[in-house]
Amino acid sequence: MAVGKNKRLSKGKKGLKKKTVDPFARKDWYDIKAPSFFEVRNVGKTLVNRTQGLKNAKDYLKNRVLEVSLADLNNNMEDGFRKVRLQIQEIAGKNCLTNFHGMDFTSDKLRSLVKKWQSLIEAHMDVKTTDGYLIRIFTIAFTQRRKNQLRKTTYASSAQIRAIRKKMFEVIQKESASCDLKELVQKFVPEVIGKEIEKATQGIFPLQNCYVRKVKILKAPRFDLGKLLELHGEGTDDKGKTVVGSKDYKEPKILDSV
Repeated sequence: MAVGKNKRLSKGKKGLKKKTVDPFARKDWYDIKAPSFFEVRNVGKTLVNRTQGLKNAKDYLKNRVLEVSLADLNNNMEDGFRKVRLQIQEIAGKNCLTNFHGMDFTSDKLRSLVKKWQSLIEAHMDVKTTDGYLIRIFTIAFTQRRKNQLRKTTYASSAQIRAIRKKMFEVIQKESASCDLKELVQKFVPEVIGKEIEKATQGIFPLQNCYVRKVKILKAPRFDLGKLLELHGEGTDDKGKTVVGSKDYKEPKILDSV
């Protein structure tokens, strides 16, 4: 066969493979730091494309939201049913400084609480903290059998549920309106609000499994780097140098000749 007749032979091999570059070769690892009110500070690591030209790695890292188990943050396996959301707000070297962004229950824990022959009572309320965060708090509770009860069911009437929900609103407002975000998160972990709801509603209907089921941050104040560094225990007390006051100033002596 003549070479000029067959167009395929003159062009060479078709579909040559391009060089495959490993995508991880152009990425960097960053450490994630949790706020200081959690026991474990080193949460894990995250990947981002290396800074190249106008594309800055810090811009891609900021505002990332991470979901971490509270059991890992506090070294307590009993808190494994809580999921804490952390948001990256600042990059310091190879460290990503995060802040609290929300909290939720795992679906298996929530399903294990829901049972037959009892009433489920839920309430949610928007609260503003002293440092300007607007937070929506969701609570959940279940009715409990009274002592020496013979009846199989423990259903609460609609009037009792309304009264319990009103008490829930009062407790949430009292516990959260007079503290900042850091103090409020520290109340969520030992379930202070849930225990207070149980105490407040004993006269209406005995409750069990009272929890703050979910926390959402609806609105955050303007970003303040100083407050974030305080949360991470890295605030610097730079007092500066002492300036000589007017009392310590001495006028130089007059020279006889120059």
